[in-house]
Amino acid sequence: MWIFGRKGESGYSACSTAEEVTDGIDGTGLVAIVTGASSGIGTETARVLALHGVHVVMPVRNLPAGRDAKETIIKEIPAAKVDVMELDLSSMESVRKFASEFISLDLPLNILINNAGIMACPFTLSQDGIELQFATNHLGHFLLTELLLETMKNTARESNIEGRIVNLSSEGHKFTYREGIHFDKDKINDQSGYSTIYAYGQSKLSNILHANELSRRLKEEGVEITANSVHPGAIVTNLLRHHGFLNGIANMLGKYVLKNIPQGAATTCYVALHPQVQGVSGKYFMDSNIATPSSQGTDAELAKKLWDFSLDLTR
Repeated sequence: MWIFGRKGESGYSACSTAEEVTDGIDGTGLVAIVTGASSGIGTETARVLALHGVHVVMPVRNLPAGRDAKETIIKEIPAAKVDVMELDLSSMESVRKFASEFISLDLPLNILINNAGIMACPFTLSQDGIELQFATNHLGHFLLTELLLETMKNTARESNIEGRIVNLSSEGHKFTYREGIHFDKDKINDQSGYSTIYAYGQSKLSNILHANELSRRLKEEGVEITANSVHPGAIVTNLLRHHGFLNGIANMLGKYVLKNIPQGAATTCYVALHPQVQGVSGKYFMDSNIATPSSQGTDAELAKKLWDFSLDLTR
């Protein structure tokens, strides 16, 4: 458990938990999608939203794990509304199938939390022939957001309640290729020059730039939907499972120097629910406060270029 940290302007710090930053907030009537909610901070995010009356949809790749997570939430919160659906973000076909199935439910959509992610895995190509970290962490979420955006716009107009889109990034966005992002499929898929950490950083930088450009477009359109990115902090989760030594060190020492999962989910829940964030868009949050990403993370031209590149890859 992280025990250090000054409170920022929001009144919260790195020590704050997801329950603490949402204390007293009523989310009854809201519907949220939380990707990757079958474990870690995704499950905690779903649990805390459900605790506040939000109807939570959990799209997961591993359905049995997703159902176990739902059962745990329902056991604690019997009145919780939680649905589990299948989604593999590394597959565009799966993303399109999930979006179609969700839209067919005719539910509103107030909150979209693009939480799922993989980290520093060995070089692998997705089903669509794209480097797996970029495909899963960025491209799948980019396509998912595009397919659900009209539903979110309609919900915001009809309910007069601001919609919120939250992209999870990390400090890893600072560790990427010199040019920031490879806007070339062959370069992304070049195994000879592949670095697991740089590829991860590229995908996490993309999460920030995606939120920034989406925010700009939504403001231009006059739509009452915000888009922000968040860094949950250094947390003991299963993200380092592909790096045995680092994973062992993290699990052994993490409880003393890293955030626990309730602390790690705090910033996501804060940005998704808190009234203080009303109307705030295109920002990067850390420890439930507005923070400053790397210079590449605020590059508007880079964000526009990424948007066009992502559209081309998902057509």
